This record gives sequence, C-alpha cells and structure tokens, in this order.
Amino acid sequence: MHTYYVDMNLTLSVEKKIVEKARKAAESMGTSLNQVIRDFLEEFAGGQLASAEVEELRELSSRSEGHSRGWRFNRDEIHERS
Repeated sequence: MHTYYVDMNLTLSVEKKIVEKARKAAESMGTSLNQVIRDFLEEFAGGQLASAEVEELRELSSRSEGHSRGWRFNRDEIHERS
C-alpha cells in the first residue's frame, strides 16, 4: 500500500487591505503569508505544528547550560501583590 500526498490550492475571499497588512506582518516575521496560513490551518485542524513546537522546546531545554541554583517557582511569591 502506498500513501500519496497531494497539495491542494485554496481560494479565499479577503479584503485587499487585510491581505496587504497580513503580508507585511508575515514579512516582518521572516515568512510568507502563504506559510502563515498553512501553519494556521495545520494547527487549526489538529496537526503536528503544536507538538513540533513542544518537541523543539524540549530539545532546546535539554541543550541549555543554564542552572537555577536550586531556585524553584513559588506560587505565592509569583502572585504576591506589592
């Protein structure tokens, strides 16, 4: 049995000024509007994007040379009002 993946084109109706703003925002993030939309749809559909980000965080954390020197989060201190 073989699995074949086929890319699909999608046509959307969006106001021109929204597309222009979105393109600029994507550009400032170093990506394309097309990629932003693909990533959103994958996450929206329950795809692998979120789990890939979690895995990347775990990988980066495992390579970290930081050290807390025994300090632990304390819920009461975090929520303490000055």
